[in-house]
Amino acid sequence: MKKSVWVVPVVVIALLILGGAGYYIYSLSSELQEQKDDNEKFRKLAEMDKKEMENEYQQFALQYDEMKRTVRNDSLLQRIEEEQNRANALLAELKRVKDNDAAEIARLKKELATVREVLRSYIIQVDSLNRLNQALREENAAVRQQYTTATTQISTLTEEKQNLTKTVAIAAQLDATALSLQAQTKKSKEAKKTKDIAKFVASFRISRNVTAKTGERKVYVRILKPTNEVLAQAGTFSYEGTQLGYSAVKSVEYNGEETQVTMFVNVNEMLTAGTYRMYVFADGQMIGSTSMKMEK
Repeated sequence: MKKSVWVVPVVVIALLILGGAGYYIYSLSSELQEQKDDNEKFRKLAEMDKKEMENEYQQFALQYDEMKRTVRNDSLLQRIEEEQNRANALLAELKRVKDNDAAEIARLKKELATVREVLRSYIIQVDSLNRLNQALREENAAVRQQYTTATTQISTLTEEKQNLTKTVAIAAQLDATALSLQAQTKKSKEAKKTKDIAKFVASFRISRNVTAKTGERKVYVRILKPTNEVLAQAGTFSYEGTQLGYSAVKSVEYNGEETQVTMFVNVNEMLTAGTYRMYVFADGQMIGSTSMKMEK
């Protein structure tokens, strides 16, 4: 009789232990599968990032080809050819890198930013030395078509990458949506012409991102005039190893939920008609952009 009294509890405890062990093994298996799925998604993102960089390097090479057609200065032409060879060498190096080599891809991405800045400086030099005519535009039609094709490929890859990033919802980088740039009069009404502009109102939403770090963020707005000059420059900030001018800055308390941000840029100069472009930066990244056109 006494033996049966303690046998039943022992059996119950053993069954509970076995059940707990089974549940633990099932949970561990599920976590491993989820980790495997996440790794696959990260691999796809890295692969798209690499393809996007390859297309951008190819685009740079085509732009250098286009510039060389307009340059008559031997010294400048030689420097352009050197930079073109450098871009081609980096492209060849990138093609040899494996998709899962994150460190090497990151290094080449930094190199890409340097190539982009150098290319921009040469474009400015070439534009100041040469004026393109219609005959030259016709000669460059084939190269421009290749450039357009490469740009389209970049846009397509960028869109696919953004869609995949939204699907996995694991990227910690902030993202600005619903961007709006509006010109207003002194009475805070919409300005129809440049002579009536007293200020610009920049508004956007920082998207919800549960993986992003919470806390105070400095958000910079950079508005470029049709002449590519910074409107009402108030200072500079660091971006990809260089200093960029900004039009406004604001400290934003971000808690991971969607956050509305509005910033004002006062205008104390005569403006010209054309396209005004706005870029938003946070955490050392460009998180959104938009543009608007103004009549004279």
